[in-house]
Amino acid sequence: MRFDPSTMTYDANGLIPVIAQDHSSGEVLMMAWMNAESLTRTMETGRMTYWSRSRQSFWAKGESSGNVQRLVEMRVDCDRDCLLALVEQTGPACHTNRRSCFYTAVRDGSEIEIMKPEV
Repeated sequence: MRFDPSTMTYDANGLIPVIAQDHSSGEVLMMAWMNAESLTRTMETGRMTYWSRSRQSFWAKGESSGNVQRLVEMRVDCDRDCLLALVEQTGPACHTNRRSCFYTAVRDGSEIEIMKPEV
């Protein structure tokens, strides 16, 4: 069966959450949003393309930073309302220059930075 982005369940704004995960290590890198067009672009080019809610425009990951995400495999959850993108990440995934956007842990009720920015 051929994948059809229109069969996904999008929210009221036409968006679907996508988690980017390193395909080899399993590390969760980031969460972003896609619409049907950015999902189509990603599937056609193999380069992760998201929808920026703040700019109301498409952004191909790494277009300004050079920290590109290449799609290895796209996975669809059971309700078809969330995506998991297994990616090959070049450089940091987070705009804070960290490998992952999930660099703060909550331990014993306190927030702890567990990952420093890459130099």
